[in-house]
Amino acid sequence: MPGGLRIAAVTDAHFDVAGGECLALVGESGCGKSVLASALLGLLPANARTTGEARLGDLDLMSADERTLARTVRGRLIGLIPQSPAAHLTPVRTIRSQLQETVGALTGVRDRAARRSAALAAAERAAFPPDHLDHHPHQLSGGLAQRAATALALVGDAPLLLADEPTTGLDRDLVDRTVDELRRPVDAAGHALLMITHDLAAAERIADRVAVMYAGRIVELADAQAFFGSPGPRHPYSRGLLQALPDRAFSPIPGMPPELGELPDGCAFAARCDRGTDACVMVPRMRGAVACHHPYVQEDPRA
Repeated sequence: MPGGLRIAAVTDAHFDVAGGECLALVGESGCGKSVLASALLGLLPANARTTGEARLGDLDLMSADERTLARTVRGRLIGLIPQSPAAHLTPVRTIRSQLQETVGALTGVRDRAARRSAALAAAERAAFPPDHLDHHPHQLSGGLAQRAATALALVGDAPLLLADEPTTGLDRDLVDRTVDELRRPVDAAGHALLMITHDLAAAERIADRVAVMYAGRIVELADAQAFFGSPGPRHPYSRGLLQALPDRAFSPIPGMPPELGELPDGCAFAARCDRGTDACVMVPRMRGAVACHHPYVQEDPRA
C-alpha cells in the first residue's frame, strides 16, 4: 500500500471443497472473502503477494504461471461469477456475442448455429431474458448484469465454480432459482461450488458446509445443517451473524469490524464479543473447526 504499509488481507486460510459439495463462505464486507477467491485464479493486483498452496488435483494454483491459468484453469477447470459483474463484461459488445465467443473458446464449438443454441441455453440456465441478449452491458440493470455473468460462468461446465455474491441485485424468487441452478452440477455431475455470499438464506438453501471469515481469517467451519439448525454456530461472531437476521432475533452485532491495516494483537473479534476474557489477548488457533478461546458448545447454558 502507499507508504510501504502491508496489509494481510487473508491469513492462515485452511479449507477444502470436495467434488459434490457446496461450501458457503460468509462474513461481513471487507473481511477478505473476494481476495481469497481472486488469489485462487491469479487475479490479484500486481502489488499483492501470496504464500502457501491451493491444490486443484495435482495443480498448485498459487505457483501456476499466467499461461497455465489463462489457457487451462480459468473457465475450464474453475468458473468464476465475479463480484461487480458489470465491470467484467465487455462494454462494446452485446451479451449474445460475449456468450457465443465464450462457447467457442471453452467448448471448441465452431458451428455458428450450435454456438448460438449453446448461448441461448446458458442464458436460460441463468434466467437471462432472451430479448435482452442483443443489449450492451450499459443497457442492463444490476440484476440483469448479474445474470449475464452467471450465464458466462456456466458455459464451460467447469468442475469447480467460484460464485462471488452471485445473488446481488436479484429478487427472492430469482435468488432461489439462481442458487438452485448453481447447485445443479454439484448434484448431477459431482462438481464443486464455493459460494461467497452475504445471503445466509441462500447459503442455507444449498450449502453442505459453511466457512465463516472475520478480519481476514476463517474462524469457523461447520456442517450447514448444524450451523443453521441445532446446535448452531460455535463461534460468537457466527452466532451473531445468524441472530442479526430478520427472521431470527434481528439483533445486530455491536460495533464495527476492525480495519485490516489496524488489527489488534489478539482476537480480532474480542472488542465486539460478550464472552471475552484475558485469554483473548492471544490470537486463537483453529481447534475443532472453530478459532475461539470461548466457543459455544451444545451443553453450554449460555448457548
